[in-house]
Amino acid sequence: MQIYFQLIWAYLKIGIFGFGGGYAMLSLVQKIVVEPGWISETMFTDIVAISQMTPGPIGINSATYIGFVAPGSINPAFQGIFWGLLGSCLATLAVSVPSFFLVLYSSHFIRRHSESGAIKAIFSGLRPVVVGLIASAAILLMNSANFNPNGIQWQLWVNILICALAFCLAYFPVKRGEKKIKIHPIFIIILAGIAGYLIYGL
Repeated sequence: MQIYFQLIWAYLKIGIFGFGGGYAMLSLVQKIVVEPGWISETMFTDIVAISQMTPGPIGINSATYIGFVAPGSINPAFQGIFWGLLGSCLATLAVSVPSFFLVLYSSHFIRRHSESGAIKAIFSGLRPVVVGLIASAAILLMNSANFNPNGIQWQLWVNILICALAFCLAYFPVKRGEKKIKIHPIFIIILAGIAGYLIYGL
């Protein structure tokens, strides 16, 4: 049962110190769940992809998934639906409850002191930090598990091309008649999935 206490403690820390949203806390999540050997680096990047594609915050989605698979990967006695669901519930509650109370209190405090110069100065310092944390998450995901898991050179370049095309489709608007529209991220995900199946699945 030790793994369940470890899951609770790990996600309590993530829930308390994971500032800046899902992507900003990815480096903290990676350090806490990958380094102890609960999941592999490849599985971690898969979890990030699945968490991003499914509804809900990436931090909670990844906690639910990791809570399900970690007990069985550490101890074969904990393999099965019951033990996985137990880990999912504990990890999800551990990551969300501290955040709930922190946001509840801080929103009340900020609303009361919104015109305070000290509060405005604090937020001026926090904004670039959050950008830096998100940038570190982007660099963290630029690894061989994402771009070249099989060690095949042509797959590396194909994956880089898919990444670049996805960025361009998401960032730059497409001209349609007199209007410029941005392609919806869900459509980009579907296109990437189809491309992956055609390239690697056939």
